[in-house]
Order: sequence, then C-alpha cells, then structure tokens
Amino acid sequence: MEVPQILKVEPPAEYPPEEGRYLRGNDLSPVAVVAILDTFDFKIPPELDRLVKVAIESGAALAGTLQTENLGIEKIVANVVANPNIRYVILCWRESRGHLPAEALMNLVKNGVAQDKRRTIVGAHAPTPYLPNIPLASIERFRKQVKIVNLISEENPRIGMDSETVRRAVWACIQERPTKFMDYELHDPGAYPEPPICQKITLSVKEPWRPELSGREKEVLAQISEASISQSAQTQGPTLAELLGIEKKSKS
Repeated sequence: MEVPQILKVEPPAEYPPEEGRYLRGNDLSPVAVVAILDTFDFKIPPELDRLVKVAIESGAALAGTLQTENLGIEKIVANVVANPNIRYVILCWRESRGHLPAEALMNLVKNGVAQDKRRTIVGAHAPTPYLPNIPLASIERFRKQVKIVNLISEENPRIGMDSETVRRAVWACIQERPTKFMDYELHDPGAYPEPPICQKITLSVKEPWRPELSGREKEVLAQISEASISQSAQTQGPTLAELLGIEKKSKS
C-alpha cells in the first residue's frame, strides 16, 4: 500500500514569535493543544499542568493555556500562523465562565471578525472578544489553516479534562491516513501551502474593551478638551452639562 506523501516545512528562526504560558514540542507536528485556564495564574491545578505536558509528550507542536478572549487568542493566532505545519487546534480542559475564550476561539474560526475598529469576533458571547492587535491577513490565514477539535463538553466535563483523551486526540491528528476520533476524522494533511506569517503582536489598541465613540461623541469630547484648557471657558464657554446635552445654554 502506497504511503501518502506529507509535505513539511521548517518554521522560521523567529518561531514562535510570541511568548506565553506554553511548551514547545515537535515543530513538524500538525497539532497545537489549547487548555482553557479557568482560574487565577497562581491557582493552576497540577492536573492542568500535567495535561499540557502530556500533549507535548504525545507529539504536539505547541501546548499551553488560554485565559482571555482577546490578547490570549491573538497570541495563539500569531504563533500558529508562524508554523504552516500546524493544522489542528485541540481545545481541552473546561470553559471559563467569565471570559468564554473557548467559545470565542471557535467562533473566530467559524465566523471571523467584524469590519470594525476592534475586530470583534462574530458570534462570540464573551465580554471582550476583540482582536485589534494582529493583521486581518493573520486572522484569515488562521481560519484557513486550522481546524478546531473541541474536547470541551458541558454534559461530560471530564472528557476535556482527561489527559488520555487529549493524548488520543493528538495521536489521531498525526496519523498519515484518516483516523476516526470521537465525531472527527483526523489525519496529518501536511503543511499549509503558503509561507509562514511570523511577526509579533503590535499593541495598537491598549484598551480594546472600551466602546467605539460615535462622531457626535468624539466631537463633544474634543470640545470638552478645548474648554478645559481655555482660560475663558470658565466664564464664557459652554459648561460640561451643556456640551453633553444635559442642560440648555441659558440666554443672557
């Protein structure tokens, strides 16, 4: 029986471009493992640490934790598109009720981002699902390059928290021929057929959770700023309440 030819590429020297809470394994592996961190950094359970190590020992290219639905996802995108060999992202552990990063990541791959300043993940219910610090080209490349293998289950949380299940998921992803795993059929399709996108995140928006202002709101804030530095604003200029439309300007 003929063995299929699987193309692999060497990732660039700068790979992975972003630092984080992850381990690096086999650069030629087609899978990255993302375990949701649903607690404080200083309260990481040993079982979660063990799960990440098992993923690397089983053959993953990268394995680590995801805590937030914005910068955390941006770092994952940046590191994955820097290595065309990575074709799967396995989600495991359990969802974080505060940030919903697993749901946000799945919606990113499924729906992409809106055409707004913050690049809101379409369909995400997380509080701040914004990706303003990475290029749209990286986002679209990520969506094309990877498939999500979701092990997180509301009905049976132990599935996504079981290191043996994660091990079997990684094993299925690295097989040369299609392999049945849960509801998925997995195999190593080889490297994505485009050059890597290897660049660090640029923090162009420091507080992406702040809402975008309308044109009128920007105009009002500009007037407030001008009034605050004007010597005559205290006696002749409009008051803050007047600028905001709360009070009408009195007639002399």
